[in-house]
Amino acid sequence: MDTLDLRNARAPRVTAAMVAARAGVSTATVSLVANGKTQGRVSEDNISKVRTAITELGYVVDGIGSSLAKGVSSIVILVTPDVSNPFFANVISGVRESLGSQYQLLLSVTDAGESPQADDVRKLLALRPAGLLLGAPSAEFLEELHAAGPLVLLDAPGMDSYAPSVNLDVAQGARELARHLASSGHKRAAYVDGITGTATFELRREAFLEEAQACGLAVDAAHVISTAIDVGAAAGAFAQAWPGWKRDGVTAVVCGTDTHAYGVLQEARVEGVRIPEELAVAGFDDLPYSATSNPSLTSVHLPATPLGRKAGEQLRGLMEGLELEEPHVTLESSLVVRGSTRTSGA
Repeated sequence: MDTLDLRNARAPRVTAAMVAARAGVSTATVSLVANGKTQGRVSEDNISKVRTAITELGYVVDGIGSSLAKGVSSIVILVTPDVSNPFFANVISGVRESLGSQYQLLLSVTDAGESPQADDVRKLLALRPAGLLLGAPSAEFLEELHAAGPLVLLDAPGMDSYAPSVNLDVAQGARELARHLASSGHKRAAYVDGITGTATFELRREAFLEEAQACGLAVDAAHVISTAIDVGAAAGAFAQAWPGWKRDGVTAVVCGTDTHAYGVLQEARVEGVRIPEELAVAGFDDLPYSATSNPSLTSVHLPATPLGRKAGEQLRGLMEGLELEEPHVTLESSLVVRGSTRTSGA
């Protein structure tokens, strides 16, 4: 039996001309039907014939090609740092919801712990996207990118001068967390940060540290560490740091994301550390698993889906030539106290 050559077995690309031949109409008629522009132009009989031929042949409209011919595509590019963070899944869901079916969402993501590079994103701009969404960009990245066209920034505190933005008031939640730990009797705490170096991580860390100091909750420089947004990486970093932290009297650990906190909780179980009696643990993001983890995780709730939804709405307005009523929007954060910091007497 002959071996099948898969390279030669690939089906040929179905063209509008092939659909027209099957339906017995012109290619112009196929184009009108495929793009939903038949009203007053194409008879119901021909519409039916074309749709049947499209189904039988498996024809797919080359929307990108036709859009590029007009000078712009229907693509929206979302650039996110470290897509390993589950937070971005909810952001993406919100963006897709607001953009609707008229636009195709293309993701440009980086490896864990890495920030996007302007050169890489500029290559994607050759697709002539209808709009660009940038998640948690740095000022250096924006300076290098020089992107033209509709642009909206997500979770980019302090960068309102570059473009319309939708931000999160992470500082408010960070301050609430510091006050919560201090009022629970904690005197010394540690902080597990992300390594992407984006402004949002810096803001949540600095806001927590500033409020902690004001509340009498000490966080020494030696008790601040950084890891990738990864459960295993956070667990390993905590395992290495915990003996020293314990000797120094640390009784609370705040993590830059819930993902970091899951790693701390995991390693704490391995080491037999009692949560929250011996060590309180908290994070940021309020991911779905945080409500059901063991123990449930105290977290600063950041509205990821509304963030994506509002950013998509802003960008869609720009792409459709509308003037934004609020170019810069800030969504509130809030502290959700759960079992990982709540003692039996609280």
